Amino acid sequence: MNNEKTARLILEDGTVFTGKSFGYEKAVAGEVVFNTSMTGYPESLTDPSYAGQILVATYPLIGNYGVPGLTTTSGLPDFFESEKIQVTALIVSDYSEKYSHWSAAQSLGDWLKEFEIPGLYGIDTRALTKIIREKGAMLGKIVFESDDISFVNPNEMNLVDQVSCKQPVTYGDGTTRVLLIDCGVKYNIIRHFVKRGTTVIRVPWNYDYSKEQFDGLFISNGPGNPKMCDTTINNLATSLKQDIPIFGICLGNQLLALASGADTYKLKYGHRSHNQPVLQFGTDKAFITSQNHGFAIDSKSLSNEWEPFFVNLNDGTNEGLRNRKKNIFSVQFHPEASSGPTDTEYLFDDFLAMISGKKKTT
Repeated sequence: MNNEKTARLILEDGTVFTGKSFGYEKAVAGEVVFNTSMTGYPESLTDPSYAGQILVATYPLIGNYGVPGLTTTSGLPDFFESEKIQVTALIVSDYSEKYSHWSAAQSLGDWLKEFEIPGLYGIDTRALTKIIREKGAMLGKIVFESDDISFVNPNEMNLVDQVSCKQPVTYGDGTTRVLLIDCGVKYNIIRHFVKRGTTVIRVPWNYDYSKEQFDGLFISNGPGNPKMCDTTINNLATSLKQDIPIFGICLGNQLLALASGADTYKLKYGHRSHNQPVLQFGTDKAFITSQNHGFAIDSKSLSNEWEPFFVNLNDGTNEGLRNRKKNIFSVQFHPEASSGPTDTEYLFDDFLAMISGKKKTT
């Protein structure tokens, strides 16, 4: 590549990495996290759960299959998880400017520039990942030449308010109506409901849905500290007193826990990958899942009305909840995972079966 500019990734502990730019050239700051997925960078980069974060791709070669074109189905883009790139910046080891794929419309570098997102390559991502694993996710900033900025802690911001829709939006025309609380929803969640003949009413994170007519309530994924979503938590606490089937994913899992009176905490470096193994609690059923979260539920804080649904087989952390008496459950992972795996996609069917009365417990 010609006319490459060098830039520095500076961590809050003083560690400095120098790389070459292949994206937009501006100084940015956020939380540095890593993802171990081998594929799916267009989906990851557009995942609203990455808002405020400088994403490190551990897979060494990124960009080799380019970026798909913007085609839509049912009002949603076919290959992206939101309407724009959500990460603050992208860090890779080796960037492939030349790409080849049937769906590719442009290079990753050009896509980053289109959305004014910095990208650096030539970084020792193995060394960087080891630092994050040992010290935990930390603040970082990317600076070009003498253009310096301050560190920014996204966990002190209401990131959900930034990525949630501003007005209600309806998808599909099925007889079953699911009200979706948008905390930063991945579009593949909506796709899964629509292809199952469901009408989805997508509403903002702080929307008063008490007068809405719906058959089931869904709480989406999203970025940042779940305790910032006080309005959502209060609304859910009211819903928990009613007889409404409820399903939550990722941040939705944490918000459901907080609404029930349980607590959450920040993980050392989070779970961000396509290969996290989980065990269904009380069984010998294991599944491979996709995850993207920096916070988790303290299972010891659950009341007797609740029990764990899944447990992470790597570190024993909570991977879901279910109510012992009502048709309410949630998972920390992504059953709608794009680009996979799809082991737990059946949970959408279970939720809709609960709504129709054909299934009473998960």
